[in-house]
Amino acid sequence: MEHLLDSARNASRPAAMPQVRKVEAARPLVWLRRGAADLLRAPVIGLGTGALVAAVGWLLVATTWKALYLAPALLGGFLLAAPFIAIGLYAVSRQLEQGQSPDARQAWLSWRGNAESIALFGLLLALACIVWERTAAIVFAFFYTGEALTLSNLLWDLLAGRLTALAVTFTVAGGLLAALVFALGVVSAPLLIDRPVDVVTAILTSLRCCAANPAAMLVWAALIAGLTVLGFATLMLGLVVVFPLLAFASWHACRDLVGP
Repeated sequence: MEHLLDSARNASRPAAMPQVRKVEAARPLVWLRRGAADLLRAPVIGLGTGALVAAVGWLLVATTWKALYLAPALLGGFLLAAPFIAIGLYAVSRQLEQGQSPDARQAWLSWRGNAESIALFGLLLALACIVWERTAAIVFAFFYTGEALTLSNLLWDLLAGRLTALAVTFTVAGGLLAALVFALGVVSAPLLIDRPVDVVTAILTSLRCCAANPAAMLVWAALIAGLTVLGFATLMLGLVVVFPLLAFASWHACRDLVGP
């Protein structure tokens, strides 16, 4: 009877929080190198996913061409949702880590192992996208008072310095929201694939990783931002490689930062 009571008490206790490891500031370079190795081992799945992401990016640009104020909002929201979109690639990295051959079907169905928490995490990212879209629309409405908004007018006004306040406000608002999402999600999505934790545990673990490794997290955020800008600067073509590279690297970041 005592053993049964002890078992009941243990079952009612909340699961222990995952351990968080400290890493050196240059460690993100190792994650990128390991991510590149995974991409070389699973090029069809990786580049195929990257091509799909690039195509969606082009579709968003085409959709918002006549409503230009929506373009940065939708593209920014698309990037905020990237950790959720990359879930299948995290599972591919796990397959490779376990010595298995890459299996796209199993990878993209891996969410079923922790479906409720992953769905809730996706909902949180969707809310972040909505907040960003509304914020971008308000910033444009408040600061843009020129002619009808077209790409040529917008670029000309920016180069002429007439939209400095708009550019600064837009950058600061977007940067703050991106930093918040980064801190909440830097390891959350890979962790939800790796083990059956709840979304609150995953987010708290992500925040603890940032608090324990501020230098490494700043380097990692800068690398993500720089590579993403490179992907956009190449008319989305760079995203074919950049997206799977960062997804695979994010898996290794989670494995490095989060212990048992």
